[in-house]
Amino acid sequence: MPLSKTFSKHVTHPRKNVFVSLGVGLLFFLLFLTIATSVTWHKRDQRNDRLANYTGQFVLQTFNELSQTLSPLLAWTQSQCSAVSSDLTARAAFTSNVRAMLLVRDGQAFCSSATGAMDLNIHQIAAEVDWDKNIDITLVPGTPMLPEKPAIVFWLKDPQHPRSGVLTTLNVNLTPWLLLTSREPDIAGMAIATSRYALSTWNARVVESSALPASPLRTLTLPGYPIHILLYGDTLADRDVHMILLAAVLLWVLASLSTYLLLSLRASPGKEILLGIKRGEFHVDYQPVVNARTGETYGLEALMRWTHPTEGRIPPDAFINYAEGQNLINPLTRHLFELVARDAQQLSKALPKGTKLGVNLSPLHLNAPEFRTDVQNWIAAMPRDHFSYVFEITERTMVAESNAEAIFDWIHDRGIKIAIDDFGTGHSALIYLEKFKFDYLKIDRGFVQSIGRETVTSPVLDTVLNLARKLNLNTVAEGVETAAQANWLIDRGVTHLQGYFFSRPQSPDDLSAWLALQQPWPAFVELSKRG
Repeated sequence: MPLSKTFSKHVTHPRKNVFVSLGVGLLFFLLFLTIATSVTWHKRDQRNDRLANYTGQFVLQTFNELSQTLSPLLAWTQSQCSAVSSDLTARAAFTSNVRAMLLVRDGQAFCSSATGAMDLNIHQIAAEVDWDKNIDITLVPGTPMLPEKPAIVFWLKDPQHPRSGVLTTLNVNLTPWLLLTSREPDIAGMAIATSRYALSTWNARVVESSALPASPLRTLTLPGYPIHILLYGDTLADRDVHMILLAAVLLWVLASLSTYLLLSLRASPGKEILLGIKRGEFHVDYQPVVNARTGETYGLEALMRWTHPTEGRIPPDAFINYAEGQNLINPLTRHLFELVARDAQQLSKALPKGTKLGVNLSPLHLNAPEFRTDVQNWIAAMPRDHFSYVFEITERTMVAESNAEAIFDWIHDRGIKIAIDDFGTGHSALIYLEKFKFDYLKIDRGFVQSIGRETVTSPVLDTVLNLARKLNLNTVAEGVETAAQANWLIDRGVTHLQGYFFSRPQSPDDLSAWLALQQPWPAFVELSKRG
């Protein structure tokens, strides 16, 4: 797997990003659903209030006008029908929706605007009317002349004479209300109800009021009139719900995709490295380098570590190689210098003067224009004249030949040693040894692990050690994990050893404690006895 992909796998988790994105999208979905439903419900509720108020005002105005029209007729309840018949007919003709006006005296209808003189007990027309009320209203399934058509019966009592007054039958015309409510998708219908009977837009017949659906959307009571207007429907129509759900789903998808894109961009390895520097997620561990002749701590190698806040520890090979590929190695190395300079104040108290301090450098940084300034600033920040410095450069990514010699001369001029790291793992190791002057040759741990085993790398290790002796180079064997490996290397003239057999990389605090308790390591004691 390419290093960039290895690194990306540690700091970016597509599956996790997908779940987070879907969660954010769901949050937007629920938030939008709640807000949109609330706003739509509120608007519909306001529109329903306006519709109910308009309907109530219209019906109230109709009954008020009817009352005003009928009031003068109360004086005719004691007159002869022949005297008022024509005027009664005219009044009925010019009053909207009036089917007939009847003059009533002593409980008998004696004059009709439709038929003239008559003699009919009013109970036969509307048995439910309360004649003792000044105004009463009821619904009837029909009238004598139109028995199949429901009507509203409006009773206006003559206050001067008992059981006398004007009884008016009105055509029930719900068409205006049907046209009005048809524009409101949440209104399913309406009904007119009296104490006992009701008439609705979905039923052409008069029914018992108890037969109406429960929980109307709005109930209007007209002041002064025993009649109710009921509106039925839902505050949110199906169309509203479908549109809100569709918009919420689209927002969910959009929010999820946008979040995934932002997470992918934000969690790009390059940005994660810069954020890690800013947030202080990097630290340095120090691994002792032991003098193979005396068994004492000769120096330290500074090893940068990264603890990601969510992914934990990121392998150094992953983020360092990625930083090189993304031109981020320079700020990362400068941060390494800052961390080492900070730790050096504590380490200088636990280590003697002259201790070697090795720092890994990238050839990309060596060729950078600011390299010299970075090194000078770092040395100035370190404890004065306490440490000796070693720059470790990986052989498999060596600097450009045209510029290497001048850079190495500049480093040596400042008393800094140069080590070629992971020697033997590249393709041009011998060429580099011939061309450039190095002070240390670090043997890759892969060669050390082959000690005592017959592998293809075993002869290579012998060749490397022979070459180092001929070139008079100090050698540092990395990855020493057993006493047998240490003794084998010492027997063959390796000058310095480094590995878990002596110490793992440690924090400054742990290293200081380790140094205070350090004892001669067993392999050195055994070698001394043999010598």
